[in-house]
Amino acid sequence: MKKQVIGKCPICNHDLYVKTLRCEECETEVTGEFTLSPFDYLTKEQIEFALVFIQNEGNIKGIEKSLNISYPTVKKNIDDLVKALGFTVNEEENVSRDEIKRRLKNGEITIEEAEDLLGGNL
Repeated sequence: MKKQVIGKCPICNHDLYVKTLRCEECETEVTGEFTLSPFDYLTKEQIEFALVFIQNEGNIKGIEKSLNISYPTVKKNIDDLVKALGFTVNEEENVSRDEIKRRLKNGEITIEEAEDLLGGNL
């Protein structure tokens, strides 16, 4: 049974790298230091979230339904995934009132979530 590549050391949590590649067919081995893709460093939960994100084509409402989680949780998971892949998260704390209205109109958030984002001032 083949095992999935892990990207972090189970002892100290530092990044791992691959030293040997091997062909099962002809038994050729290539030795060196090979890097893993950014996806190999994701946790199992982050990979599962990424798959649901792709399956729903980034539609937040679909992700909410698939995972039975709220808009803020989806947003947090997206931010965590973006950071884990080495990108910078847009740290806009204050979402504009117009953006919240757009999200509400498009069904991306509920009235309760809009109220939370507006600090209870809907």
